[in-house]
Amino acid sequence: MSTNKSSKRKKDNKGNKIKATVSRTQVAATPVAPKEMIFGKENYIWMGIGAALVALGLIMMLGGGMDDPNVWDESIIYSFRITVIAPILILSGLAVEIYAIFK
Repeated sequence: MSTNKSSKRKKDNKGNKIKATVSRTQVAATPVAPKEMIFGKENYIWMGIGAALVALGLIMMLGGGMDDPNVWDESIIYSFRITVIAPILILSGLAVEIYAIFK
């Protein structure tokens, strides 16, 4: 089965044959530059600090369990560490993360 190559070629509006500049099997020989990282080393250091602050705040929120289920002790559940310090650490960690992204 033979095919006519001229019948496969495209034609423009005036009927002139259009010649391809690059064949389908040919790959462009332009050198590919290595992709540049979005964040630098300093950004990742700040992101690590922010993640550590968030993790420390979550760890500080742990606890508050009663030793005896029949005894209620507000000083354990509503301690200064759980209600004030831990949320401040978490929010400061998130602020450091925002700073690291925008830096």
